[in-house]
Amino acid sequence: MTARIVLFGATGFTGELTARALVARGRTPVLAGRSPERLATLARTLGNLETAIADVARPDSVRALVGTGDVLISTVGPFVRYGDAAVRAAVDAGAHYLDSTGEAPFIRTVFERHGPAAERAGCALLTAFGYDWVPGNLAGALALRDAGPDARRVDIGYFLGGPVGSGSASGGPRASAASGGTRASAAGMLLEPAFAWRGHRLVTEPSGRRVRTFEVDGQSLPALSVGGSEHFALPRHHPELAEVGVHLGWFGTATRAVQGASYALSTAARLPGVRRGLQIAAGRLVPGSTGGPDAASRATTRSTILAVTTAAGGSRLATARLEGSNGYDFTANVLAWAAERAAGGGLRGCGALGPVDGFGLDELERGAAEAGLSRV
Repeated sequence: MTARIVLFGATGFTGELTARALVARGRTPVLAGRSPERLATLARTLGNLETAIADVARPDSVRALVGTGDVLISTVGPFVRYGDAAVRAAVDAGAHYLDSTGEAPFIRTVFERHGPAAERAGCALLTAFGYDWVPGNLAGALALRDAGPDARRVDIGYFLGGPVGSGSASGGPRASAASGGTRASAAGMLLEPAFAWRGHRLVTEPSGRRVRTFEVDGQSLPALSVGGSEHFALPRHHPELAEVGVHLGWFGTATRAVQGASYALSTAARLPGVRRGLQIAAGRLVPGSTGGPDAASRATTRSTILAVTTAAGGSRLATARLEGSNGYDFTANVLAWAAERAAGGGLRGCGALGPVDGFGLDELERGAAEAGLSRV
């Protein structure tokens, strides 16, 4: 019997896109969230789906959403602020869990704190299973497979084209074209420590600590270092890796300015009493889910993800490049794809898993192509 799929945060921007993607695949998810009125409207629109009321302020209501073997998708962010209740609910129930976060501190919490408990409970946690950071895991794994055992480093870069952002020297992401949840998560990331895989171990460092240049269609494009699930997942399959770098190439000529702002904020946030004030200010300026780009805007946006592997001496070994749809549509589609497979018994392990851990490289490549990103 196929397990139930419960979508928590269904009436938010990413949540609604994911609900529609699930229905397009023939699934009938339970739509969960805080607002009975908004849930009822969406449920009618999508074919009279079942709904459930849940709020992270009442953790028991989130726990009641799932039972053993069910699949819980959470799109309730910022995850550092609101994400913990859904992970705990899944582990307590023995349910499989996926989310749409891109926030480094939350990813680390899932792998280091909740992963061992999930392994004992026999369920899987697939955090950051969207545009952040499935494409980099896939591109990195493909490049490492091509490179062979001599690879000691992999660098991954995310680039956008179209109105949401540009990897070219002329532009960066337009805030008006990002969802409220994306802006809130990004603001929070600037205040929290990130990490990287360096010297065969995970090290803590601020977001934007390093700038790396990637060659994209004849241009040298700068990109800022960030923390992603790639740092946890790729070394599991490639223990020879000394370094894993994940970088955002969204800012064009503003890259150095963004790096400076990130450094200043992360430094200030370490001072006694300052972090809380900055968090409050960020919450007021960037309140969270306020909608996002419409279908026409999303259709004009493209994504490019590069993974470059190098040997111990620095010589380049192999490169993998993915191209395809915008991040929002990819996130919704890949979450729906993964939830369908998890509900059907298609996961390959338990505990906190990376995308390749969960489904295998070949299956993940097929799923990413279904969701809108393919190797070129």
